[in-house]
Amino acid sequence: MKKLALTDEILLNIEKPARYIGNEVNMVVKDPEKVDIRTVFCFPDVYEIGMSHLGMQILSHMFNQRDDVYCERVFSPWPDLHRIMKEQNIPLFSLETQDPIRDFDWLLITIQYEMCYPNILQILDLSQIPLKSGDRTNADPIVIGGGPCTCNPEPIADFFDLIYIGEGETVYDELLDLYKAHRGSVQFQRAAFLREASHIPGIYVPSLYEVSYREDGRIASFEPKYEDVPRSVVRQVVEDLSASVYPDRPIVPFIKVTQDRVVLEIQRGCIRGCRFCQAGMIYRPLRERSLDYLKEKAYQMLNATGQEEISLSSLSSSDYTYLEELMDFLLSEFQSKHVNISLPSLRIDNFSLDIMSRVQDVKKSSLTFAPEAGSQRLRNVINKGLTEEDILHGAGLAFDGGWQKVKLYFMLGQPTETAEDMRAIGELAEKIAERYYEVPKEKRNGKCQINVSTSFFVPKPFTPFQWSPMCTKEDFLGRARIVNETIKSQTNRRSIRYSWHEADVTIIEGILARGDRRIADALIRVYEKGGIFSAWSDFFDDAIWQEAFAETGVDVDFHTTRERAEDEIFPWDFIDAGVTKGFLWKEWQRALAGEVTPNCRQQCAGCGALKYGGGVCRES
Repeated sequence: MKKLALTDEILLNIEKPARYIGNEVNMVVKDPEKVDIRTVFCFPDVYEIGMSHLGMQILSHMFNQRDDVYCERVFSPWPDLHRIMKEQNIPLFSLETQDPIRDFDWLLITIQYEMCYPNILQILDLSQIPLKSGDRTNADPIVIGGGPCTCNPEPIADFFDLIYIGEGETVYDELLDLYKAHRGSVQFQRAAFLREASHIPGIYVPSLYEVSYREDGRIASFEPKYEDVPRSVVRQVVEDLSASVYPDRPIVPFIKVTQDRVVLEIQRGCIRGCRFCQAGMIYRPLRERSLDYLKEKAYQMLNATGQEEISLSSLSSSDYTYLEELMDFLLSEFQSKHVNISLPSLRIDNFSLDIMSRVQDVKKSSLTFAPEAGSQRLRNVINKGLTEEDILHGAGLAFDGGWQKVKLYFMLGQPTETAEDMRAIGELAEKIAERYYEVPKEKRNGKCQINVSTSFFVPKPFTPFQWSPMCTKEDFLGRARIVNETIKSQTNRRSIRYSWHEADVTIIEGILARGDRRIADALIRVYEKGGIFSAWSDFFDDAIWQEAFAETGVDVDFHTTRERAEDEIFPWDFIDAGVTKGFLWKEWQRALAGEVTPNCRQQCAGCGALKYGGGVCRES
């Protein structure tokens, strides 16, 4: 048994000590003395969340396929252990070897959600690594960021030595080789490595750029400091998913995690073009994995883990070309072995309901619709590509098939939204309830249950809505009140339940999503005030954030309620993400006019993703 970084006394006095001891089934074991580069991959949240993240599994597997690299794992210590580590000066450690993070060559942090930013500082602080890259020495690990939030890395740019823009399967090998060459020199020089690393496509080194601002606070210029540093960083995309790396022996945690199942990514990207959706834009073009590839991976992962569920992962599973063939295979091969099959992100149509009736207990499960807007007018504005007829038809098919539970997801505060659009949410829920009671009483499975949930709109980078203003907290809550009152006035109100997201959290998310480098000091103050795990409702404290903004001069309204002009320089404009700013502006104008843009398989909209060498853009 390896030596643990925490004593038995500590482990016996903290919640879920299995989060910190490693040794799980399929954990990769290497001799640290026999590798050239030691890396540690971090998900800045609790173990149960991080171990559910597919991207971390893919990249860790890819790194560990190299004989000269050992990639280990680390997650955010829960507040009980955080306090002990600070009090006893225990440095943060990896799960595999239990060695201090500060002794590694690289610390890679995946950035999935803006509200996790204070936990990035927690990781650095507990690792005893200086928070800002400019304060680090040659002896400190290279701190690397990646993930969807790097679409706008500027609020956290000061904390990273370099940031990987795009999908990680593409140029990490080149970066590892470059580091190995520098590390093998007489004396490693951090600055020289970072300078040369900036020449690799997709690698952004924040310290090599400088930003100037106008008197009104907008960005005046964003320029590289040296001629050899690229002005634009090109987002990396895997062009052939069936030829890319994928884990075949996922780690099996000792404790139950959020997604306690095998995950099979069937495709990446989306054809739909919803104008609020960042993932649908930045992961263009749609790329599918081959049917044979998925069959092989399903066998490998289930055999290696003994898991009892496999989930098909994608932004829109119904758009996968070979879904019917894949489902037939999974059902015939694994259902008799009591392996459950999960299919998120399905459109509710005849085929989907037939499949779901074969893999679910309809008396226990619920179906999910995401209309996003109550009225057809607003669905056209956001380019949802879903009509009321589609929704009612799908609900009718479900009710006729034995379902009686429906979840409906909407978003409040989207551009051009009116009170009529808000009331339409409750009215649509009522129409769905009415459709249920059209089913003969003897064929119903009890009382209809419709759960309506609304989130609040945040304009995200690289979406057509990136120019849009946000609502204030009070306005968000006022809109939720209108929806609530409308639902309470419906005939079938007892069948409809309504919940809404926290408005104050949404405002913070909006600031972090579109903010610039001036946000960094506020994030440090949030961390110093104890603001870790802000993504968790139980730990979020809006007062901490407001104090930090006030103390560091962050203007909340400047980053949220202000509408952007067409020619404004955004903090993320230095990134070439495939989709062009011109296309996004055209879609913004089409949104304001209520015009619908066809999906990518119906008609090319000229978004710019054709520059990549694969995917739906290249299909004949």
